[in-house]
Amino acid sequence: MKRLRQLTLVATVALMTIISIHVPGALAQPGDEVVATTELSCAFAMTKGETAQECRVSFPEGCLVAHIPGTRKPWATLSKGGRVMCRFDEKRTDWKTAITGACGRCRSDHCSAKFSVRFDCSLRQ
Repeated sequence: MKRLRQLTLVATVALMTIISIHVPGALAQPGDEVVATTELSCAFAMTKGETAQECRVSFPEGCLVAHIPGTRKPWATLSKGGRVMCRFDEKRTDWKTAITGACGRCRSDHCSAKFSVRFDCSLRQ
């Protein structure tokens, strides 16, 4: 099963490389809603047994959280490594003035988390 996952990952990367080489612009075609964005993030690492961690993504002055093109959802991602549960904290995040990411206890030798948010700064004076 692990071998199948590795082969699938290699095939996917190879296909994406072929598409980007042979079909210029196939992966990035600007639409009507696309705006230039700025990305800010916060990240941290934990060791096994370490308890909850949190971090705040700061807002660039004069910017708003960008939305995923074609949706009203905030353009935010969460990347994590190790056995740990992480999320954007719904009680401390309003997407207008505060964005907080939180993780629980690390259950593997090492854990890491990165909370990234894209901002639309096109209205900045």
